[in-house]
Amino acid sequence: MKNDNTTGTKIIILGGLGEVGKNMYAIEKDDSLVIVDAGISFPEASIKGVDYVLPNFTYLKDNESKIKALLITHGHEDHIGAISFLLKSVNIPEIYAPNHAKELIRLKLDDRNIRFDNLYTYDEDTKLKFGGISVEFFRVTHSIPDSHGISLSTVDGRIITTGDYKFDLTPIGPMANLYKMACLGHEGVDVLIGDSTNVLNEGFSKSESVVDRTFNEMFDRYKNNRLIIATFASNIYRVKHIFETCYNYGRKICIFGRSMENNIKISIDGGYINHKELLISPEEANQLKPSDVCILCTGTQGEPLAALSRMSNGTHKQIKLTSNDLVIFSSSAIPGNALSISKIINRLYLNNVKVYTSSYLTSLHTSGHANEEEVKLMIRLLKPKYLMPFHGNYRMLKKQANVGMMCGIPKENTFIMKNGDSLILKNHVLTRGDSYAGEDVYVDGNRIGNIGLPVVHDRQIMANDGILVIIININMKKRELIVKPNITTRGFILVNENEDLIKKIENQAEQIIKKDLKDTRTTFAILKTNVTENMFKYIVELTGRSPLVQPVILDIKR
Repeated sequence: MKNDNTTGTKIIILGGLGEVGKNMYAIEKDDSLVIVDAGISFPEASIKGVDYVLPNFTYLKDNESKIKALLITHGHEDHIGAISFLLKSVNIPEIYAPNHAKELIRLKLDDRNIRFDNLYTYDEDTKLKFGGISVEFFRVTHSIPDSHGISLSTVDGRIITTGDYKFDLTPIGPMANLYKMACLGHEGVDVLIGDSTNVLNEGFSKSESVVDRTFNEMFDRYKNNRLIIATFASNIYRVKHIFETCYNYGRKICIFGRSMENNIKISIDGGYINHKELLISPEEANQLKPSDVCILCTGTQGEPLAALSRMSNGTHKQIKLTSNDLVIFSSSAIPGNALSISKIINRLYLNNVKVYTSSYLTSLHTSGHANEEEVKLMIRLLKPKYLMPFHGNYRMLKKQANVGMMCGIPKENTFIMKNGDSLILKNHVLTRGDSYAGEDVYVDGNRIGNIGLPVVHDRQIMANDGILVIIININMKKRELIVKPNITTRGFILVNENEDLIKKIENQAEQIIKKDLKDTRTTFAILKTNVTENMFKYIVELTGRSPLVQPVILDIKR
């Protein structure tokens, strides 16, 4: 059958560009569309009241009939966190994920009471075909088990996404399949979509086995102390060698944090972590000698409700800190969290607790993402014709493009894109395509959508300067103010302690309202606008603060 190749193969980027998080894009050939990953990101502190940030699903909704499957590279939240929201918005016929990610997805769907029967497991020997799109997988090393890169081929050429990866020659888990990467490179790669997260770091990243040695040194040096280790719940290989070290040193493990409990249960059931017999309850931990216990918990980023934070401020119901405790931060600070982490560390010191964090002297953490030299190695192995840096802010994307040029890729063959952009691969030639909806979508409680910049702005004002409500009782027909305006505030001032200020605000509001009511052209909308604008200016001049001013107008007919 003759293949009509008039449209080419389209790559639509829905998330993961200009940011670290919410990774998602789609490959489309004729009437077949395959989605790769569906991740979330977390909002900046300035976006009040928002729980998660999602990719924009508009393109997928508009092309729902073409969707054949969702493919998952690995089980981190920035790659699977949006799946439950996606399934509520768009019909996804099938989901393919590696085993560990599949179990995390299943748990996530069960928590939200979503039934989905077509969730399948793949490994690197699996080959799939969706219309004109052929798919195969290759194993990579990352901080979570079963991480893979994906090759997607059409008549137009081969597109490879690395997923999240690093090159670790002495990993805790299986080695990356360098041979298969080299074979794919030998066969020919047209487009490489490459992880950019750590490309700004020179050289090679540290091996996870270096962290393993550091843990052994810590356990040996502090044999008589109770150890409290905080790490990322999703860093399964880190958790695995904490289990192994505890086993070697005869310590029992007590877990705190729901995400930690879920990840460890899935990892034990899947055979990724051994020594289930080491797990004990908090009650048992309190009865054992400190030297026999290791507490494994969440809270590495200073989250106020996490176990470590509650321990540090003395509000944890089951664990009380003592001067014999040693707290180990086996993590790095996510940008923006340094202040929160510093506060927890200070509180720990106030409790006379010893604290260790990762540094050049104590290798307590290593990233699961590739440094600059590892990015070069991936490019050399796959030998792509075109490079589209992915998974990173624009500084990272630009740096990977420069690294690609250092490895022989022409500048015109590198593409710095933004969310919503697309590329067209046709007859092994890559060009820019149309742009589609790519703006962030917010999960705000039970509501999903773009809550709008005005709402975000109002929340920022209320968080900084509070809100002032002016309750106005009028008779619009008689054009009269029935009683003086009533002023109430939240987060602006204490009414009982600022009676003179409140009276000034009431008098000013009264003057503005009476003046407006004398004008027969004044409507409710005009009155509300005038009160808002004039009172805001007055309050700023009077107090130097700028609360959100909200008039509430009641028309009393009598």
